[in-house]
Amino acid sequence: MWMDAVDLRDFYATPLGSTARRVIGRHIRSVWPDAAGMRVLGLGYPIPYLGSFRSEADGVFAAMPASQGVLRWPIGGPSETLLTNEAELPFPDMSIDRVLLVHTLEFAEQVRPMMREIWRVLNGSGRLLIVVPNRRGIWARFERTPFGHGRPYSPGQINRLLRDTMFTPLSTQGGLYVPPARSRMILSSAGAWENIGQRWFNAVGGILSLEAEKQIYAPTPAQSAPKSRRSYAAALKS
Repeated sequence: MWMDAVDLRDFYATPLGSTARRVIGRHIRSVWPDAAGMRVLGLGYPIPYLGSFRSEADGVFAAMPASQGVLRWPIGGPSETLLTNEAELPFPDMSIDRVLLVHTLEFAEQVRPMMREIWRVLNGSGRLLIVVPNRRGIWARFERTPFGHGRPYSPGQINRLLRDTMFTPLSTQGGLYVPPARSRMILSSAGAWENIGQRWFNAVGGILSLEAEKQIYAPTPAQSAPKSRRSYAAALKS
């Protein structure tokens, strides 16, 4: 079941959520340091991580599943969010350069149809970056954060899913080694936790990130494109 967008927003407004946003945001930009001239799509609840792309990308979009709900973003400007079915993305074939999944795969109810849709909208040189709770990490064990809800994954599970849905895995990394505590002292030392974790405890970070590329030589799967595509106009939650 998808978490409500309001609950996700409220988490990121806390000191713990702010720390997670900074750590994961730096991690994402280390994988994708340059998005100049690209069209970037975030699916799930990507809002905390898309802002850094807006100054350089040609277009940045946040697609939020109907079961989760949608929030207006960015604040103070034209909205770049849309409410959609996870398996029916309202974008043309091969129209997106980068797709970021955050708070997505662990909640998705139609995982393979969703992955086929991502394959369809990515262009030939497109890249996919998945951020999911790590099954071995401590964050997956605490329900007070979004990373403790839904289905956590192991690297092997994600890699098999990518290959089964016509993606080639490129790299797998761990992240978010700081404990999910409310202590200001612990949160203020998040950078040190990340350095130690990356060096010595790579397998037990709170999240896994996997970058993959589209297999352009693979045959188009059956039912890869739904007969009809619908975008959903809904009242935005404030």
